[in-house]
Amino acid sequence: MENQENDDKMTTLSQVMNTLAQRGIHREFRMNENGDMKLDNSEQNYNPSDLTILKTYRFEGDSNPDDNAVLYVLKDDAGNRGMIIDSYGADSNYPGEKFDEFLRDIPILESDEFNF
Repeated sequence: MENQENDDKMTTLSQVMNTLAQRGIHREFRMNENGDMKLDNSEQNYNPSDLTILKTYRFEGDSNPDDNAVLYVLKDDAGNRGMIIDSYGADSNYPGEKFDEFLRDIPILESDEFNF
């Protein structure tokens, strides 16, 4: 018997990204090669304490571990919202420990607003 409750749940990265874009979230926070975290089209450098993780989505490939990804929805202290997209598992989009350490230090406040 199928679980009717899960029939409408979004299960792909592209579905979640499309819904976030419809809600005005289309910019990305990215760490550059110097280890500075920035929001697209911004010169501001962020510290972990300047950001809050509002939601975390994990995606696993059906047959290929290389398809594993995580998407974080974040906001900064000024209320700007964006996302971080990273592959996880053996390979990350960001080499070294700096990105992982930065991410671990961001406060988390899971929001029901992003339960879709």
